[in-house]
Amino acid sequence: MAQVFETTDVEFAEQILSDNYGGDARIDAADSFHSLRLEAVAIPPSARLDRITFGLHFHVRADAIGALVICRLDTGRLAYHPAGDEETTYGTGDAFIPIQPDRGFTATCAEAEFHTAVLDPALLIGVAETAPGRRSEAVRFTSHQPASMDAAQTWDTVYTYAREAVEIGVTGQPLLAGSIARLLVATALTVFPNNTLSDPTIEDRHDAHPQMLRRAITFIEGNGHRDITVAEIAAAARVTIRAVRLAFRRHLDTTPTAYLRWTRLERADQELRRAERADGVTVAEVARRWGWTGTDRFVAAYRRRYGVPPTESPHDRAP
Repeated sequence: MAQVFETTDVEFAEQILSDNYGGDARIDAADSFHSLRLEAVAIPPSARLDRITFGLHFHVRADAIGALVICRLDTGRLAYHPAGDEETTYGTGDAFIPIQPDRGFTATCAEAEFHTAVLDPALLIGVAETAPGRRSEAVRFTSHQPASMDAAQTWDTVYTYAREAVEIGVTGQPLLAGSIARLLVATALTVFPNNTLSDPTIEDRHDAHPQMLRRAITFIEGNGHRDITVAEIAAAARVTIRAVRLAFRRHLDTTPTAYLRWTRLERADQELRRAERADGVTVAEVARRWGWTGTDRFVAAYRRRYGVPPTESPHDRAP
């Protein structure tokens, strides 16, 4: 369910921006500020999808917001001037990361309407890592703009999918919320240049052996009910994210995430078989509880795995 904030008052608009984006926002509008509208959909506990409309022309100043913000400008113009960096202007259709989470900024808005993903930077370390070195380096984006036009289109597609998924509600569904948040982060890492290392090192290739894979599988099967990350799987296997991904690809021709999803499909099947018709348990409820964004996707995955729809459990059919 979306929360909507709307005002024509400058001070209230400053409060809305500060409450939702952190820092201490200050609007310099003179007589040109007409309105602010913010429509926010939460992906608890670490992400949010917003649609923002600014009326007419004004300047805003803000401290570091402590979040990764990814924008797509639908109409109007935005100019961002991060502290210690040059100003960059964005126009209609542009996708961009306006500022680093730890830097303050000033911005100029001209009748801008845009949508954003507001993500906890901690999500980055759950899905990727930087090159090994003497000193641990944080995952960071190295460019404000997408690697290509095709990459920008990929971001739009995934954002739209995520928005449609969360608008039906993810509160109380940690597996679903976590998967959507990490999908957004993983997509951002493919769309915007960054300092992560995806290719396995020599050490990663050495570590991607069957014994390590068994440790990873044991962790997944024992924790599939939790909102776990590939980084947690790798830590349990005592290797890097790159090594655990290589091991699943090398020995099982799949990925840790796909194997986790397959494990959860089994759990969903077990729950459906335990449920009695009198309990009122539906396929849609079970699907969402185990991380599927839509019943159709769950039914398709179930049919691929078991050969029948979930309403016709293969375990109860005659041989």
